[in-house]
Amino acid sequence: MLPETRYARSGDVNVAYQVLGKGPPDLVVVPGWVSNIDIAWEEPTLARFLTRLASFSRLILFDKRGTGLSDRVADMPSLEVRMDDVRAVMSAVDSEVAAIFGWSEGGTMCALFAATYPGRTAALIMTGAFARRRWAPDYPWGQTEEQLQKALDQIEREWGGPVKIDAHAPSMAQDERFRQWWTRRLRASASPGAAMALLRMNAEIDIRHLLPAIRVPTLILNGVHDRVIDIGATRYMAERIPGAKLVELNGTDHIPWGDNSDVILDEIEEFLTGVRHSPEYDRVLATVLFTDIVSSTDEAVRLGDRRWSDLLDCHHASVRREVARFRGREIGTAGDGFLAAFDGPARAVRCACAISDDVRSLGIEVRVGLHTGECEIMGDNLGGIAVHIGARVAALAHPGEVLVSATVKDLVAGSALSFQDRGMHSLKGVPGDWRLFAVDR
Repeated sequence: MLPETRYARSGDVNVAYQVLGKGPPDLVVVPGWVSNIDIAWEEPTLARFLTRLASFSRLILFDKRGTGLSDRVADMPSLEVRMDDVRAVMSAVDSEVAAIFGWSEGGTMCALFAATYPGRTAALIMTGAFARRRWAPDYPWGQTEEQLQKALDQIEREWGGPVKIDAHAPSMAQDERFRQWWTRRLRASASPGAAMALLRMNAEIDIRHLLPAIRVPTLILNGVHDRVIDIGATRYMAERIPGAKLVELNGTDHIPWGDNSDVILDEIEEFLTGVRHSPEYDRVLATVLFTDIVSSTDEAVRLGDRRWSDLLDCHHASVRREVARFRGREIGTAGDGFLAAFDGPARAVRCACAISDDVRSLGIEVRVGLHTGECEIMGDNLGGIAVHIGARVAALAHPGEVLVSATVKDLVAGSALSFQDRGMHSLKGVPGDWRLFAVDR
């Protein structure tokens, strides 16, 4: 379930924000270039990142004015004006003192806030941030005029596509699902003109002179291979902020929820709480969801290779869209079937129903089966008896039916989901008899 989006008044502008987690501490997240706090939850890697932050804080998210769900503005505001938006959101949620965490331009804005309002800043955390964006003789890590113009030309020419994905998220740039989300996020975050105005504004940022005035506990992180902000710019900041802790990362992604996410989360948690996250276990309780297209071989013969391939592409896109919407994780595909995992059984059931309904518009039916149990973590995959049970349940489902084990039914009691008893069944290769239930839709 998405956090509720509310609005804080900052002067004449409405600033959209969300709050999740309980804390303490309060942790305000200041995004980089552009953002949309609703669209953020559609991407599993970002949703996981934010959820983890909220596990040890009261997490406060917002879209800066001119972007995302916040009011559009005629002119892109300065960092000083945007800093007032942070104060407005903190006041709206009764947060007197908070740690502030920003990446890229958001980190720079956090640094300005910490220097200006040390009494309201418990700690300062920045990833991929910079003190100055433009190149200068005494600052060789900045962006040249030619590089800035090239970036502006790209936005003007290619907005509506996955602009800057190769620089900001190279580890995921070839993942088609991620590319589609990245593109949708950019469109929902800013217009081409606004995106260009933001880049121009960022190019004028220079807060080098105030770095020594930052007196709050400070954590600075960046990848040594970051393609957006040179590690030299990060070291420059760390050297000039008194007592700053610098963590250099091995990954390539500029976004903090990318290939460095686990290290970043561990460092932030330890910095704020004094406790580092427990090591990941090799087993986890999960609800597994299996789908399978009914009479797929007959359909492939009827349609021919090209049309069947096109239909599969549409089917896969539909399933992935719903899995992401219900915050599941795609584990794998086999032919026309999918395996996904969820940390909440009710969301898994609702996702299964949405998939079944959505693919019907393509002229096909799917069988869907679900089971909740302890799964073995095998890299990015899941294994164990619970996975086998889920597959066997799916195989017994009727066309268009969502079939679940009794375990799933019992766990979603009180969720307003209803079921029809399908009786006892033996599952191939699984000991004992199993009572199964069809979701009543």
